[in-house]
Amino acid sequence: MKTTFIGLLFLIAPYINAQEKIRTFQLSDAPRYSEETGYGYDLTDTPEKGSKAPFFFSVRVPDGNYQVTVRLGNKKQAGVTTVRGESRRLFIDNLATQKGQFVDETFIINKRNPRISEKESVRIKPREKAKLNWDDKLTLEFNGDAPVCQSISIKPADPSVITVFLCGNSTVVDQDNEPWASWGQMIPHFFGTDVCIANYAESGESANTFIAAGRLKKALSQIKKGDYLFMEFGHNDQKQKGPGKGAYYSFMTSLKTFIDEARARGAYPVLVTPTQRRSFDATGHIRDTHEDYPEAMRWLAAKENVPLIDLNEMTRTLYEALGTETSKRAFVHYPAGAYPGQKQDFADNTHFNPYGAYQIAQCVIEGMKKAVPNLAKHLKIDPAYNPAYPDNPDTFHWNNSPFTEIEKPDGN
Repeated sequence: MKTTFIGLLFLIAPYINAQEKIRTFQLSDAPRYSEETGYGYDLTDTPEKGSKAPFFFSVRVPDGNYQVTVRLGNKKQAGVTTVRGESRRLFIDNLATQKGQFVDETFIINKRNPRISEKESVRIKPREKAKLNWDDKLTLEFNGDAPVCQSISIKPADPSVITVFLCGNSTVVDQDNEPWASWGQMIPHFFGTDVCIANYAESGESANTFIAAGRLKKALSQIKKGDYLFMEFGHNDQKQKGPGKGAYYSFMTSLKTFIDEARARGAYPVLVTPTQRRSFDATGHIRDTHEDYPEAMRWLAAKENVPLIDLNEMTRTLYEALGTETSKRAFVHYPAGAYPGQKQDFADNTHFNPYGAYQIAQCVIEGMKKAVPNLAKHLKIDPAYNPAYPDNPDTFHWNNSPFTEIEKPDGN
């Protein structure tokens, strides 16, 4: 009898430990975030009853992937809720609930800080120090026409979850503030609970500076067998001049480092050619502004037998389909005064707004289905997107986050 009882304890112990890791927060009586509590409402005012204003909730957690379940709804009011995480990564988009209706939605989110080891840290830029991606908290943004959430449950994700590490520049990075956005922060919306997107991209980076800053080393400290390492560079690399520089020289050497390091850990490298700039010729066609960098990536993909998503060609099709004028609506083109403190017109032909970022994310998904089908089979949402027939910008609905940035991202 004693032996049977001890055996039973061994059987149920893992279950007990797993349950202890789940933390559930009821939002109705939650405090403000503090270092003492380690959780609570953050960044903006605590929402009042019946409020339709966006709000934030943070929980202090170690580095890693987390399974988050939000119970959306309210007993006394209908809601339309969008959930974003960390630096505006999109997870739940405009989910409607009726008065008294509650819906549980679960997603996987990656949390990180700059520390690589006791002696090393990522050399983040001064403007990154305030980014939600790099702090010690997991922060969720509840936005939408009428955001409503009853509770949040958080636990460490199952180790079997596939992590997709994104490496790149300002066209990939999680942009914290309106009106800027990039495809990397839209991609999480399309995956379920068996894939996590870890976006390590940063504005202004080239392949070699990404390595030099310790960003690749940080990703490699977290990567495991079966994960993916996506690389989209070229915008800033082409500005590097001098001996040893160039698409088929230092650029190739850096990308080969990414590939070799990923494979050494049993992970899968994937090359992504750089997004086109919005640069039209007199006939309404996109000019190639990336010199031979996209072609060099295609050559390397063939030589190293690495999957390639040709975003350069897909964004050419996308911009030409939108046309010279309508394509401005995919980029940060806004008249002075459109955002607080904006004294001059925005006319940026490299960096996207949320609509543009969402279109390009769908291009990446389509490219993924062809080049990386084993990853694409984990899609929760399959948009069946064709860049020759982009979504109508008039029908795209995005509730702005409360924070804006007048300074453009690094890089061009």
